[in-house]
Amino acid sequence: MNTATQPPGFRSIPYMGVIYVVAEAMKLGFHNGHPQWCNLGQGQPEVGPMRGAPPRIHNIALSPEDHAYGPLGGTEPLREAIAAHYNRLFRQGRASQYTAENVSVASGGRLALTRIFSSLDRGRIGYQVPDYTAYEDMMVSSLHRVEPVLIATKREDAFSLPAEALARAIDTHKLTAYIFSNPCNPTGHVVAGQSLSDYVRIARERGCALVLDEFYSQFIYGQDGSPGDGPVSAAAYVEDVDRDPVLLVDGLTKGFRYPGWRLGWTVGPKSMIETLGRAASAIDGGPPMPIQRAALTVFHPARADQETAALRHVFAEKRTLMLDRLASMGVTFTTKGLSTFYLWGNIAGLPAPLDSAERFFREALARKVLTVPGAFFDVNPNKQRPGTSPFSQWMRFSFGPPRENVELGLDRLASMVQDAR
Repeated sequence: MNTATQPPGFRSIPYMGVIYVVAEAMKLGFHNGHPQWCNLGQGQPEVGPMRGAPPRIHNIALSPEDHAYGPLGGTEPLREAIAAHYNRLFRQGRASQYTAENVSVASGGRLALTRIFSSLDRGRIGYQVPDYTAYEDMMVSSLHRVEPVLIATKREDAFSLPAEALARAIDTHKLTAYIFSNPCNPTGHVVAGQSLSDYVRIARERGCALVLDEFYSQFIYGQDGSPGDGPVSAAAYVEDVDRDPVLLVDGLTKGFRYPGWRLGWTVGPKSMIETLGRAASAIDGGPPMPIQRAALTVFHPARADQETAALRHVFAEKRTLMLDRLASMGVTFTTKGLSTFYLWGNIAGLPAPLDSAERFFREALARKVLTVPGAFFDVNPNKQRPGTSPFSQWMRFSFGPPRENVELGLDRLASMVQDAR
């Protein structure tokens, strides 16, 4: 979908899904914050004041030491705060506790993941589809060391692997690592409870590195659509924080609604974290100092809990709104998304031509609404799998924007579908 002329000496790198969507919308006059547009493809949560949440942080003070390089893996105070955050939420009463040495801070989640991919030894890494679009190029950049292996999922399993299927995949394909977003972008499915515990146990018993992209861990909802009781993380099921081969990636981007701060982290065994620091020395040189100091305020326990509890209440309401409205248009769901701020909708039952994701996307753009075609989440390194994507009749819908904007976008989509009938 990227038709730009290739400059000499450069490889072709396609836009990621959301970036492509935004680029196409910009050709029609869209820009972030445009009052006449509705970005239901949005990959960030609303970032302004929110009912029940603490005030937004608007000022960051600079100190003289901020003008110098900082530690590759982040400052010790911030790493200690992140470790304490995980221990408080997920490891109370456990003998094995995370410390600053179990945390690596990076300038955003994609950079944290890039460090991980750069640190993987020769072997096979398993992945599922649909999943986060950025994994594809990270795998491509690592093909000289890592062989990506698609592990098939089933629609009836919400495009997720049951634990026993993960165990079989590791054994059958001799996987040395397995990566997936949990909660999943784009489906909103979350592996939790006993299933997540089994994932961690399987990784421990088989010595397979388990990389969990947990950026949506705070967006949890009940079966009835109510706000969830709290976040979900594999940190709750790790036995020994320094021996279990489990890496957890998260950041301020989603759960704390500060995407522009570009601050992410990886939590895991000290040996793995040390390796990530060595990778950082070649890749990026470490995160900026002022942002790390400001982030300390975010992790104050009372403030953090107030922010994330408010987030679940507000987003649970928006989820119910979008789910009901899309269903009334004829969009169907294999999973109704008990996490994230996305709904993964099947449009096969809509009137032609709206039963094609590409046409749905184009027709919605004409009405100043952004959505993301499902094929973008068909992670396919080097396009090894030929043919039409199995997700050509799937769309990712985001309820990340403020409620009023979500409602306006849904009104326009409803009108679009009605006009096609």
